[in-house]
Amino acid sequence: MTLGGLLGLVLSCLFLLSLWRQSSERRKLPPGPTPLPIIGNILQVDLKDISKSLKNLSKVYGPVFTLYLGRKPAVVLYGYEAVKEAFIDHGEEFSGRGSIPVFDKINKGLGIVFSNGKNWKAMRRFSLMALRNFGMGKRSIEDRVQEEARCLVEELRKTNGSPCDPTFILGCAPCNVICSIVFQNRFDYKDKDFLTLMNNLNKNVEILSTPWIQICNNFPAIIDYLPGRHRELLENFTFLKHYFLAKMIKHQESLDINNPRDFIDCFLIKMEQEKSNPKTEFTCENLIFSAGDLFAAGTETTSTTLRYSLLLLLKHPEVTAKVQKEIDHVIGRHRSPSMQDRSHMPYTDAVLHEIQRYIDLLPTSLPHAVTCDIKFRNYLIPKGTTVIASLSSVLHDDKEFPNPERFDPGHFLDENGKFKKSDYFVPFSTGKRICVGEGLARMELFLFLTTILQNFNLKSPVDLKDLDTNPVNNGFVSVPPEFQICFIPI
Repeated sequence: MTLGGLLGLVLSCLFLLSLWRQSSERRKLPPGPTPLPIIGNILQVDLKDISKSLKNLSKVYGPVFTLYLGRKPAVVLYGYEAVKEAFIDHGEEFSGRGSIPVFDKINKGLGIVFSNGKNWKAMRRFSLMALRNFGMGKRSIEDRVQEEARCLVEELRKTNGSPCDPTFILGCAPCNVICSIVFQNRFDYKDKDFLTLMNNLNKNVEILSTPWIQICNNFPAIIDYLPGRHRELLENFTFLKHYFLAKMIKHQESLDINNPRDFIDCFLIKMEQEKSNPKTEFTCENLIFSAGDLFAAGTETTSTTLRYSLLLLLKHPEVTAKVQKEIDHVIGRHRSPSMQDRSHMPYTDAVLHEIQRYIDLLPTSLPHAVTCDIKFRNYLIPKGTTVIASLSSVLHDDKEFPNPERFDPGHFLDENGKFKKSDYFVPFSTGKRICVGEGLARMELFLFLTTILQNFNLKSPVDLKDLDTNPVNNGFVSVPPEFQICFIPI
């Protein structure tokens, strides 16, 4: 037999082995489309609009089905009942973080968002305590957000009512709140270091929302061996790692254990308390990656939601007018909005909920993984299997939200005009992996938007019928289209 013939025989055997293993594995898992060897079902998924693809597949295979994104299976949960049963009723078993190769390459399983097991529990518990303001100086987080809201208003005044793209300014505000929490001080919006930090964060979200990154995550060999924008992403994350390392070193030099100033100080004090524990999770690397997670999760998601909020408020001036009327009635013009006001502002509360429901910011959230073999709806899901929850299918459920594709604050109001809660409101996901920064994000959205509408009328430089509110990308994050807005002082 020739060398070429032998090589062909080996490749054929490997191909058949791959088919056999895939077929054996699939018999235990939920149903799904037949995968192709190596590439799986990747051709059946629109990487620019994953939500639409999952919706179409659920019509064929039901609320729990299996997709092969590359060679590995992922179990998809579609609809409120499936997501609740997994993440709430079996919360512990579905609390793992699914593998995301691009992030695994950077974080190595450390930090808050991409960690698992004991490390994840320790980092999450500590971060929740920090964000609830335990041991973080005399200023509350609400004070910090209110201060930033006032700074944001001053920056918007400088536009003099001229048309502007609000992307950068709306990114600076939540980023500064995180800066204040993590390393005490906020930055001027024109500070060189701050601009570099913002630029890195903006580029990372832009790259992460591209189909190319979805391909990299499904075929990890690409990350090491092929050129592409993932290289730029890795370089940006390396920059951020060094940035936070430098901040940590400065904090170590000036640390006063009796007067912690911020998140980094609290973490350093915890490190000192646990220095005799060889198995401690409180290490320098975990501090760097936890700080990075707070920045990545707490800056771009909030700024994108704020940007989308203004676009929707421009598109629906009748909604904006009602919110401003409620602001005038409850808060007036002469004091800053506070979180206590929210309970007296049912319409504004409903609008904020409807914005988050409508924009569907993270259509599939981040992947979960099962922490042990589990029998779920008569299927056996092996330990470590990736689980993808379609948050879109819950937020756009037409039984809970009539006409879900329509922007309507009435989805969160009862017949008496009072705010109405909904179990289907899951923009921060649900269960044990619900977003650590949910409380902070909700506070920022309320305080930033009410402060803006207290001080400005919103005007579109183009006809309202020409304003498009459909996302330009619906992969990892739903990104709103670019638009111009005029902030007219009241």
